[in-house]
Amino acid sequence: MASRSLFLSLRRRSINFSFSRLLSSGAASSEYVDEYPNNSEKDDLKSLIFRLRLPKRSATTVIEKWVGEGNRVSISDLRQISKDLRKSQRFKHALEISEWMVSHEEYELSDADYAIRIDLMTKVFGIDAAERYFEDLPITAKTSETYTALLHSYASAKLTEKAEELYERIKGSKLSFSALTYNEIMTLYMSVGQVEKVSSVVEELKRQKVAPDIFTYNLWISSCAASLDIDQVRRILDEMRCDSSCNDGWMQYINLVNVYVTASRLANAESSSPIETEKGITQREWITYDFLVMLYAGLGNKDKIDQIWKSLRTTKQKMTSRNYICILSSYLIVGHLKEVGEVIDQWKQSTVDFDISACNRILSALADLSLTEKANDLHLLLIQRNWSPTEE
Repeated sequence: MASRSLFLSLRRRSINFSFSRLLSSGAASSEYVDEYPNNSEKDDLKSLIFRLRLPKRSATTVIEKWVGEGNRVSISDLRQISKDLRKSQRFKHALEISEWMVSHEEYELSDADYAIRIDLMTKVFGIDAAERYFEDLPITAKTSETYTALLHSYASAKLTEKAEELYERIKGSKLSFSALTYNEIMTLYMSVGQVEKVSSVVEELKRQKVAPDIFTYNLWISSCAASLDIDQVRRILDEMRCDSSCNDGWMQYINLVNVYVTASRLANAESSSPIETEKGITQREWITYDFLVMLYAGLGNKDKIDQIWKSLRTTKQKMTSRNYICILSSYLIVGHLKEVGEVIDQWKQSTVDFDISACNRILSALADLSLTEKANDLHLLLIQRNWSPTEE
């Protein structure tokens, strides 16, 4: 541990000199004084840093003054302030905190610290800077966390070739990776429409004996549904049920997918069953959007469901009855009946014909899954809105 710390300390000095100058440019002390009033005895370090409204002002200067006045600051304090800054999208100031941590040898950086630094460099200086930083890291700092952080940067920018090259390096390394790394490359393939490549990533994940998480399963199922391989969707759902990680959230997700596939009449590609398509947004994109809603429903994250539904409703593209089936079922499964009623009203008022037969299919699917209470809730809501669930 001592030799690793010494090596990282020497490396810190060699790779951060020019970068420090980049961060400190435009942060004159006169600009800083305006943001740091003399009557700040009761302020803590976080408050002082968050008072820096403009990105050009320096968080580094605030920390230096704080420490110079005899105050102590721990690495855990700096990590928490950095986290809060990232949540507020104050990436430049968060990166300056990372720079402070790197330049002070009393702080022993974790693998996660280096990974966060790569993500911040991508946001502040661009992918090329983050890439150079990663390549200059000592081999001991090229960990699963830093590899995954750079892969995330490539995937977010849809740099498929670079991401695939890095993925091959990852596969050739002797490091242990979590499902998160594989999820990154699968997310990229979904975003660029190369859904056929997702299954090979899942195969590699299993070959490495990495446990899939619910995000892995959602990406895999979504890719199969987008390709209209519904038989494979059902096989994956069966696999999820047998997974030792399966919990109430997973079962909620599994039930939702079953309802969605049944009520939306999704069928295998060779089937002659009708399926809606719209100009502008492809069927694959709509289905991927729907599965994202179902994922958050499985996770019980209503805020995300609300956010996605709002985005869908404000798009210029015409939604399909499948979108309404998805959001209605999601709210129903997570128990938000007020929102279920609102979706029914919105569906009736939209340019998409209200499909009572789709509601009947939802009811049938719920009954098949023994979700009698949910079926009864939907039945009552339809009656309250003067729609008989038996009407066709």
